[in-house]
Amino acid sequence: MSMFNKSSINAFPNMGRVGQGSSNGTFGELLQGVLEEDNLDFLVTLPITRTSTATFYSISSYENVVVLPFSKQKSKKLVENILQYFNFPLGGILEINSNLPVGKGLASSSADLVAASRALEDCFNIKIERTLLEYFLSGIEPTDGVMYDGAVSFYHREVRLKEYIGKLPHFCILSIDEGGTIDTVEFNKQVKPFNNADKLEYNLLLQRLSKAIKEKDANAIGLISSRSAVLNQKVLPKEYLPTLININHKISGLGVVVAHSGTSLGILLLKDELEFNAKLELGYRYLKELNKDIYIYHT
Repeated sequence: MSMFNKSSINAFPNMGRVGQGSSNGTFGELLQGVLEEDNLDFLVTLPITRTSTATFYSISSYENVVVLPFSKQKSKKLVENILQYFNFPLGGILEINSNLPVGKGLASSSADLVAASRALEDCFNIKIERTLLEYFLSGIEPTDGVMYDGAVSFYHREVRLKEYIGKLPHFCILSIDEGGTIDTVEFNKQVKPFNNADKLEYNLLLQRLSKAIKEKDANAIGLISSRSAVLNQKVLPKEYLPTLININHKISGLGVVVAHSGTSLGILLLKDELEFNAKLELGYRYLKELNKDIYIYHT
């Protein structure tokens, strides 16, 4: 809910344009690793319906940008950089509202940034080309490819698109959180402990996943996502991953999926299959035995 209403906005006599934008988050990644072909870190996105929404109020009497809440300093920096680049008035209020948890690997920060850029587009009636937006984002932090609709393979450290892959099937993720938070910026400074064999496998997995997404092959997507989760145990081990793999097997789910740089992990289910409701209910009962809060996300 916006912190401003019509009466509060009227309190700013120099209020100019107002714009709003939003961006989805992701539930971790379907695949993340390092490719042998170029030795670059990459990921494949798993967009979910939870979002971050930004509103920008351009106020001519302000000399800089005020961001609410104050913690959203990365979004403030992005907005200031874009305003300066386009030679727009440099003052205003940036308001961020998000239902994405922070530090859990659900791209909350990336969604904030993209939502803020879209609020500026709406405010000033401009179009920021994606390559230009990626340039702005690269100066702030490694960023997931949430500016693209559908699943993409993305060089998140370089903030650069590898390939647009396509729309995903209608998935549901039945998930838990292992607790704590991960600083994505610090995490992405680490050198991944993958050998050449691992990197060659990531090449193959990416080829297979791209084909599976384009063909809407939900079972293949789940198998590849599960393999990526297991490979990521070398980087950021999930204590409950073996348990979720076992539960997935018991309920005949598609596979497991993890936030490779976060604390969330879940079971992938296909919403279009006849047994979906039964699998969801049974999976929920199994997860409840872990004495963890359970979350449900949708693509």
